[in-house]
Amino acid sequence: MTEYLSVSQLTKYLKLKFDRDPYLERVYLTGEVSNFRRRPTHQYFSLKDKKAVIQATIWGGVYKNLGFELEEGMKINVIGRVQLYEPSGSYSIVIEKAQPDGVGALAIRFEQLKKALAQEGLFNPEWKQVLPQFVKKIGVITSPSGAVIKDIITTVTRRFPGVEIVLYPTKVQGDGAAQEVAANIQAANQREDLDVLIVGRGGGSIEDLWAFNEEIVVRAIFESRIPIISSVGHETDTTLADFVADRRAATPTAAAELATPVTKADILAWISERENRAYQAALRVIKQRQERLEKSSKSVIFRQPERLYDGYLQKLDGLTTHLQTAMRQTYRENLNTERILSQRLRSLDLQGRLISLREKIQQQERLLRSNMANCYDQKVAKADKLIEALVMLDTSRIVARGYAMVEQGGHVIDSVTKIDEKEALTIRMRDGQVHVEVKDVQRDENI
Repeated sequence: MTEYLSVSQLTKYLKLKFDRDPYLERVYLTGEVSNFRRRPTHQYFSLKDKKAVIQATIWGGVYKNLGFELEEGMKINVIGRVQLYEPSGSYSIVIEKAQPDGVGALAIRFEQLKKALAQEGLFNPEWKQVLPQFVKKIGVITSPSGAVIKDIITTVTRRFPGVEIVLYPTKVQGDGAAQEVAANIQAANQREDLDVLIVGRGGGSIEDLWAFNEEIVVRAIFESRIPIISSVGHETDTTLADFVADRRAATPTAAAELATPVTKADILAWISERENRAYQAALRVIKQRQERLEKSSKSVIFRQPERLYDGYLQKLDGLTTHLQTAMRQTYRENLNTERILSQRLRSLDLQGRLISLREKIQQQERLLRSNMANCYDQKVAKADKLIEALVMLDTSRIVARGYAMVEQGGHVIDSVTKIDEKEALTIRMRDGQVHVEVKDVQRDENI
């Protein structure tokens, strides 16, 4: 049987062949992603074409740096090494690099992130803020040395010279650019005097503009309480910042125009129009007042002004006469009433009644003192009787007169029915107590 190999021996031999074959050490493959399910770290799936399938593995660190997410059915180009897994006897490719076939990784990543953020609702129209018509301060987040800030300053100065521009010098390309853009958006939102923010940079490739596709920038724009105008790239260059911003401008000049929708010339024209309308309205009012004045001046009242108060003078005379008559009548009535009341008061003899009432009060006081003394004597006599009765009930006095008390368990016994034979009792006498045991109990039948 020496010519037979075990399964493990054959598998081990094949694995050595796989590991040592220089053609399998670095393999370039094109295939379609199949059986893919996103895992937390390492990814396991299949690569297939119309005639064959091979298992594929991407370690977590490699997958994290791919720059895009794998999707079921996606066609990709990969570089990796082929290995054989001994326990199952299956072979697979361990992918070291991968990129979408025919489309750049950044383009795939752009579409995937755009789709995810859109599902969250970050691009929905209802979240867009309205740009103010009149602005005093405009914040600009861009490179301090680029053409963007120069175009914005030129346009704003031409359209509305009084507007102040606050520049946030920002790195707009390369490592750390996205973090710097997001940080400056948050810093601008700490101020209370900015009316609008312009976030912008010049054109470039997708790699040059990628900072404005980073999720940190998109979320910073979405969370901004200050309306934001995005001006990134040229008219054909669209970033995720453009989708989430409140307004998108194709150029920095267009952004500046959006930030100043009302120009100085517009305001001067509006003021002139309002001034003319106010002037015409004032002329109409003056003309109306003049017509009323002229009409009023021709009235009979102005020719004979005494007619205004003739009637009032007659009415005043009548009221004065009526008032004098009423006052004299009231005086006479009050004088008669005073005489009648004086006579009635004298007839009441108040002095005599007062003396009589004082004597009656003195009599009542004497009677009250007498009744209180009698009541006190009665209460004292009643209390003495009660004290004497309590003394008679004192058991110590009863015992002192030669009587004895029978107790059972600290309670006085008043009937033989409460005593049983051989029961222990206590007989309390004047000079002590005796503890006895009941020998016999006899009850008086006559009671």
